[in-house]
Amino acid sequence: MTTDTPNAAAPAVDLRAGPLRLALRPDLGGSIAGLWRDEWAVMRSSEPAALASSRLSACFPLVPYSGRLGYRRFRWMGHEHTTQPNFDDSPHSLHGVAWQRPWRVAASTATSATLALVHPGDAHWPFAFSAEQEFELTADVLTCRMTVTNTAAHPQPIGLGWHPYFPKRPRSRLHVESRERWETDPTGLPTRHVPHSGIDADVAHLDYDHCFEGSGGAARIRDERLSLRMTSSLPYLVVFTPPLREYFCVEPVSHVANAIHMSDPAAHGLATVAPSARVEAWMRLEIGAVRG
Repeated sequence: MTTDTPNAAAPAVDLRAGPLRLALRPDLGGSIAGLWRDEWAVMRSSEPAALASSRLSACFPLVPYSGRLGYRRFRWMGHEHTTQPNFDDSPHSLHGVAWQRPWRVAASTATSATLALVHPGDAHWPFAFSAEQEFELTADVLTCRMTVTNTAAHPQPIGLGWHPYFPKRPRSRLHVESRERWETDPTGLPTRHVPHSGIDADVAHLDYDHCFEGSGGAARIRDERLSLRMTSSLPYLVVFTPPLREYFCVEPVSHVANAIHMSDPAAHGLATVAPSARVEAWMRLEIGAVRG
């Protein structure tokens, strides 16, 4: 399946394998509308026709950076750049541009799909790039892969990741191993990292909006219905557990938020990508039912 224009709006894509069903909305930021095991939502899920925006989706891509980019400006290779407001009344721009752009369907089968995005460079992100997301579904595993290629004439900073939302059920429990956690200022920008031994608790008792290091991209989620194991190629996890919301987030990402403003962005995961070069990542979610 192909389209004629670089980012033509595409209809919903539905994948099925065994008890799993994955619904995609390419036109809403290349997002996952829903993921179900039989009738149970694995991620926070909506039928694709009912999904109004990528921010309400089950998961959306983070490209070409994750988290907050401080005060919508940065300096790169001797030049000053700005970005645009894209998230409520935050003083920062958040999560890059890919989650707010239509993707096209480059290929699809009954159990797999590839979505593609071409970004020419604009006021929201000054550098041109292209991106692909590949989704593959088996009877008990969802695998997501992402490739981002620098199509600009000069090197550019690129980060990537995913922003999954999970339903907060009465017995939802999260296990994450880590060595360090980033503290933040009142606007949400990271300030310093402190030792942290990890998370192993009921989600109802947690109140995090932090980036964790040393997790190896692994997390376990369990409730009265489902048992999940998330792994990825990415070195950081952002954990967001708002106490008054019916969801929580466990986000594999390649870099610490606002790394571009740190003294050594590469040390905090932000890649400098040469023209025509690319960066890649994968996320894998193993999904099982809780018996008894």
